[in-house]
Amino acid sequence: MVQFKKMVVIGVGLIGGSLARVLREKGSVNEVVGVGRGEANLKRGVELGVLDSYSTDAREAVAGADLVFVATPVCTIPKVVAEIAPYLAPGCIVTDGGSVKETVVTACEPLMPEGTFFVGGHPIAGTEHSGVEASFSTLYVGRRCIVTPTANTDRVALEKVVELWKVAGSTVPLMDPVQHDLVVAAISHLPHMVAYSLVNAVDGYDRFGGDLLSFSAGGFRDFTRIASSDPVMWRDIALTNREAILEMMDFFSMYLEKLRTLVDQGDADGLQAFFLNSKQKRDAIL
Repeated sequence: MVQFKKMVVIGVGLIGGSLARVLREKGSVNEVVGVGRGEANLKRGVELGVLDSYSTDAREAVAGADLVFVATPVCTIPKVVAEIAPYLAPGCIVTDGGSVKETVVTACEPLMPEGTFFVGGHPIAGTEHSGVEASFSTLYVGRRCIVTPTANTDRVALEKVVELWKVAGSTVPLMDPVQHDLVVAAISHLPHMVAYSLVNAVDGYDRFGGDLLSFSAGGFRDFTRIASSDPVMWRDIALTNREAILEMMDFFSMYLEKLRTLVDQGDADGLQAFFLNSKQKRDAIL
């Protein structure tokens, strides 16, 4: 089993905290150091046993680390890597949890000093909650973590990153960063765009006056749960994976327009066929 002496988690929230928890439980890390701007959150991480210690200075924290996990908003990941790169020990592996990979990998690989390694990754897991208190050790069990090597990726470092996610309970497909961004635009980014839009649309509809959202029940709340996700994180995702998201939003609009036509025409058979196809495809993935 993969073993690290010192793991540094930069961004100790749901994603970073959960990985620290499970690797600690499995005995794959000897020491976990947290880095962040919110000292109260970092202190809580120590109290919960997620961290051994913390620092608000990433450069100081990474000294002697053999694993650094960057779990900050996507737009900040290259900045973080640029800041810590000169202070990394030989052999150190830096990986990330960002859900956009082409811009991150392209920016981060050239920043790494000789003898240190960057391996892009994206755990497809999460909840709408944030902060270290939201983290839990089974978050990644039964989920996928896509790892995105390039021609420049060190093979040994790649194997270690793949293994650490397997220890966390994930299956680990390898994928080209560009392909990754198109895939997650469909299965993750588009649903979030739809959820955010739906909440804003219902809230903005004032034909009858009053607060329509106060009447929402289980179906609406279940469907829009992900609209409670971190707005900063999703701002960065929309900015860094813009082309793929726009492609999927345009494609989705075609299906929404098709459904609108069926409703407008009162096409009972067409509506039932549309809904049945969706039900069958949805049921098949459960």
